[in-house]
Amino acid sequence: MNMQIQLETKLATAFDVAHLEIQNESHKHNVPAGSESHFRVVMVSDDFAGKALVARHRAVYGVVQEELTGGVHALALHTYTLDEWRQRNGSAPLSPPCRGGGK
Repeated sequence: MNMQIQLETKLATAFDVAHLEIQNESHKHNVPAGSESHFRVVMVSDDFAGKALVARHRAVYGVVQEELTGGVHALALHTYTLDEWRQRNGSAPLSPPCRGGGK
């Protein structure tokens, strides 16, 4: 199973997800072709209600800890409640360009 599917499966199982999108952004970084090390995660769940941003991110990191120690170098996390997602008109910011490694 590729890493993107593995992340999707774990997060969709651990949270009551209204929206989940995961993009492999490894190609934007100075890594070998075909790498699965940098991901952008947009997740909408009312499980985040009442939680600060840091607590949301810790909850996500806790679910994917194995992946973070086994090849995933970076997760760009965008975590929202359903109301926050609606206020944003269903959009999350794009990841900034890579600043290191020559790309």
